[in-house]
Amino acid sequence: MSNIYLVTGGTGMVGNAIKDLLSKNKTVFLSSNMCDLRNKISTQHLFNSVRPTHVIHLAAKVGGVKANYDYLGEFYYDNIRINTNVLEAARKVKVKKMVSLMSTCIYPDNVSYPLTEDQIHNGEPHYTNFAYAYAKRMLDVQSRAYREQYGCNFITAVPNNLYGPYDNFDLKDSHVIPALIRKIWEAKLNKSEVVIWGDGTPLREFTYSKDIAKALLFLLDNYDDKHPINIGNTEEYSIASLVENLCSLFGFRGDVVWDTSKMSGQHKKPSSNQKFIDLGWDPNNYTSLEEGLKETCKWFRIRYPKVRGCTGE
Repeated sequence: MSNIYLVTGGTGMVGNAIKDLLSKNKTVFLSSNMCDLRNKISTQHLFNSVRPTHVIHLAAKVGGVKANYDYLGEFYYDNIRINTNVLEAARKVKVKKMVSLMSTCIYPDNVSYPLTEDQIHNGEPHYTNFAYAYAKRMLDVQSRAYREQYGCNFITAVPNNLYGPYDNFDLKDSHVIPALIRKIWEAKLNKSEVVIWGDGTPLREFTYSKDIAKALLFLLDNYDDKHPINIGNTEEYSIASLVENLCSLFGFRGDVVWDTSKMSGQHKKPSSNQKFIDLGWDPNNYTSLEEGLKETCKWFRIRYPKVRGCTGE
């Protein structure tokens, strides 16, 4: 019997990156309009129909700092239902292996740096996104519980800030890079200033979506441990330097205004990917931020405004 892959969230940013790596005739790329994973019956019916041998679980309700803080209950409820239903359905159809994508926001607010996998449950997440973070933590807990009771080979991977083609560019719900890309591009088109939240000093790590796609497939072949594993690029960049880079790529020469009345989020949250490197992952596989931004901005510019999250979509 040949392997059949199911990718939840298959039409999103990472899902599209995986499409270039997996044989399409043996892979089902699931979109939200094909099945509402918040519904237990629909989710089980989907798994019964596809009978996947391997699952890459990407689907989630996601957003930036503001969306996470404004809709705490929704983010928790929807993500708990999605994860609970997907893992239970995978168990029932006896999926051979599943890798689920988490987020560095699961780490405690007060923690020793760099972020290492053994610290995940050592304290409260940051208050701005604690609901989403706890729902993602439960993805780890459920995966380990199913491993212990049912023998399921369910693993979890922790990326950091992701970006790339097919991202969500909605200004209310997007993450930092797609939000900045859209703001700066539209400021250039409108010959206006661009207003950025915070003071630009927070430090973040960024990983290109195509690198995460390769990393997830690498884990399917090489990792079977019950504990989560960090898989992101660990180079840090300030938000200010990111804005400067994007302004240069778009040729934007207008004013950049930092709105310090708005929240900036955690100042930094550097992670360690040493466990991943020790597994055999080559750090040279990561795309540099400069090259990744160049490719993403090129993709965005060609398709704007017909990109996810814009009114012209």
